[in-house]
Amino acid sequence: MNYILSLDQGTTSCRALLIDENAQVVATSQHEFSQIFPQSGWVEHDAEEIWQKQLLTIDEVLAKVDISPKQILAVGITNQRETTVVWDRNTSKPIHNAIVWQDRRTSDFCTQLKEDGYEPYIKENTGLVADAYFSGTKLRWILDNVPGARNATDHGDLCFGTIDTWLIWKMTNGQQHVTDYTNASRTMLLNIKTKEWDNTMLEMLGVPSNVLPSVQSSSSFFGHFEYKGFKIPIGGVAGDQQSALFGQACFEAGMGKNTYGTGCFLLMNIGNKFVQSNSGLITTLACDALGNPCYALEGSVFIAGAGVQWLRDGLKVVDKASETEAICQALADEFDVIVVPAFAGLGAPYWDMYARGAIYGITRGTTDKHIIKATVDAIAFQSKDIITAMQKDMGSAMKELKVDGGACANNYLMQFQADILGVPVERPENIESTAMGAAYLAGMYIKLWDANTIRKNRKVDRRYEPSFVVSKIDLLYTAWQKAIDRTML
Repeated sequence: MNYILSLDQGTTSCRALLIDENAQVVATSQHEFSQIFPQSGWVEHDAEEIWQKQLLTIDEVLAKVDISPKQILAVGITNQRETTVVWDRNTSKPIHNAIVWQDRRTSDFCTQLKEDGYEPYIKENTGLVADAYFSGTKLRWILDNVPGARNATDHGDLCFGTIDTWLIWKMTNGQQHVTDYTNASRTMLLNIKTKEWDNTMLEMLGVPSNVLPSVQSSSSFFGHFEYKGFKIPIGGVAGDQQSALFGQACFEAGMGKNTYGTGCFLLMNIGNKFVQSNSGLITTLACDALGNPCYALEGSVFIAGAGVQWLRDGLKVVDKASETEAICQALADEFDVIVVPAFAGLGAPYWDMYARGAIYGITRGTTDKHIIKATVDAIAFQSKDIITAMQKDMGSAMKELKVDGGACANNYLMQFQADILGVPVERPENIESTAMGAAYLAGMYIKLWDANTIRKNRKVDRRYEPSFVVSKIDLLYTAWQKAIDRTML
């Protein structure tokens, strides 16, 4: 038996999955890594630690099945997007910690871009908004704040990359400085119409072109992973949310999915025509049925599963995330408490970089369990915000929502999501859509699978039908919107 190795490098952990030729996951390995918070609103990762933890997962997953590296036909990579790494191309050492997508340190600069009238150009050409979420301003910050960085760019000594680019660089021993279109479209530096780096954006952000990787289709050759004397082709690369869209077989315009992870990300394939959102969403590049770039509308919730992590690690009111389901079920009809988890500002459709988390509706009768439930409910409310905006842009209602990601295992959350949306929610048997998307892209590159294989492999585990009447949906959602308005003041 031969295998595809899928690397799923997320915001809080590195994972490796071994997938057989029948597209079945046969082994997994996972390791969390450090979250670094130097200041309020700042979030960093140690890129070297990420590489070492990712390499450890590869060693472990092969050991679990006891196979030789020669049995791995190809590698697929999916990754947390926007997180920014800059390293010395001569030493392969990062010059600063990676600045994570959640980081808010460049908020003031983004506000200045808006005040200077640059946002219309940014939206029209990159599909994005002027927000600290994206990589370009993070890269600018590193170049401006790390001693000697600007001088090093003058000599061509620095490389910039999102996490996919960093992993490929390490896996190929510095032979490949490359990314794919989906990750490049998250930098605020790529013109998603021409699919080339945008010189106006580079000048606007003060980024020299010599630090940038080359860009190519998600299903193509990214170099050889040099592993224990073997050379294994890296054949698939996509940012985590586009990878999940591909893994859910959303190949045609109008098909969409929501991934419930650290954040919550809803993408809808809109085909080969660029559409600019008028409702607070962004336009990004995704993958068509062949792994080539197409367009998608996206709404991003910054804090979803991360809110549950806060309950566990910050408030210490649960020991495991899985405990929240029973707590929520026991309080299923109580909605007096509302948590707005704007720990890293508010994403789509509000784009308020300065908002911070808030809790409303507290009384003497409020307990930690009410706060737990309200934090879980907020995941569904934030997703409704995005779907409402997406329906406005598309001029049509969503008929059903495909879901994936770790938090979609929470049956309470999925049922409440269906209830508050008023549409069915469909969970696949294999919720590993993100890792499977990268595996499928790699498998397509070596002609192991095609789009029909992916469609056939997708099987439904459970379908949640909405049970709330419209008046109850309206009442709860109006209360949520009031809470959002107060948080943004």
